[in-house]
Amino acid sequence: MSTVPLSILDRANTRVVNGETVEAPQIFAEVTARAQAAEALGYHRFWVAEHHSVPGIVGSTPTVFLPHLAAATSRIRLGTGGIMVPSHQPLVIAEQIGTLQALYGSRIDIGLGTSVGFTKPVRTALRHTPDTKEHFRDDVDELISYLDGTAGITAYPQDYSRTELFILTGGGSAEFAASRGLGLVLGGPCVTNGLKTSDKHSPVVAQYRESFVASKPRNQSSYVIASVNIATASTHQEAEHLVLSEAWALTQSRSTGVFAPLEDPRDIRLETLSAQQRRRLDRALATTIYGTPDEVIEHLDAVVAYTQADEILLTGNIWDPEAQRASDRLLMDACRAR
Repeated sequence: MSTVPLSILDRANTRVVNGETVEAPQIFAEVTARAQAAEALGYHRFWVAEHHSVPGIVGSTPTVFLPHLAAATSRIRLGTGGIMVPSHQPLVIAEQIGTLQALYGSRIDIGLGTSVGFTKPVRTALRHTPDTKEHFRDDVDELISYLDGTAGITAYPQDYSRTELFILTGGGSAEFAASRGLGLVLGGPCVTNGLKTSDKHSPVVAQYRESFVASKPRNQSSYVIASVNIATASTHQEAEHLVLSEAWALTQSRSTGVFAPLEDPRDIRLETLSAQQRRRLDRALATTIYGTPDEVIEHLDAVVAYTQADEILLTGNIWDPEAQRASDRLLMDACRAR
């Protein structure tokens, strides 16, 4: 585990403080401070996400936010986790990537996702059709052709295949990523099954490695990033307290269709939950790695052994930004101490 790089994906979750939702300028400032702290600690990458019309997330345009983070840092790699391909024309994505490459060069990575709007009104606003996701692979192929310079027209600024691309998936797009010579960011049960299975290795990752075909002129190598929610604290109970806010927001969203701003975990009354809410909350917590540094390292060892990952991507957001940065520090310190 100590030899596997650690990276961070921050979704720019907002939160409720004294009954008021924290506004975007403060959230972006806190994400920026986290990126600076992550760079100082030695994290490998810092990625930001794309979510549209989600009350609890202000991170909607990662390619706009990245230049701000690049100006605030100097070494850490920056990227998207990810650009949601169904929401954009491939040519426009290529132009955004080319612009970032021209400005910041090899510091930029691009993760590509297939998610569509969370609700029907959002999907309508994004011009999604019922078969939008079915075009994902064709759209990625078109995007690659612009970046590689093999399309019928040229995307400017030209990327010249220099920006590394990754496919974000729960497993279903792993073979596609391999066939196009792209990196893989794997999440969901394909990662967390490593916490509870006796199987030696993930079949999804094994198939990806076996099927990988390097693509010229891009010439990336096979690379697997395992994405998992993580929180670290001095005690197990404190760590569970930290992850409760996001797990509760996710639990509520299953009923309301709305992912709300994170609540102070002290305000969440577990004793009032219905049986269904309790089951959903328990499922969310079961797919999160949390605990003391030693406990988290032990779980991450299991994930790395199962996925054979080249890198770990920390996801999940904590209500208290200071506790979030402390969690990042405790985990990195524990890894370096091994």
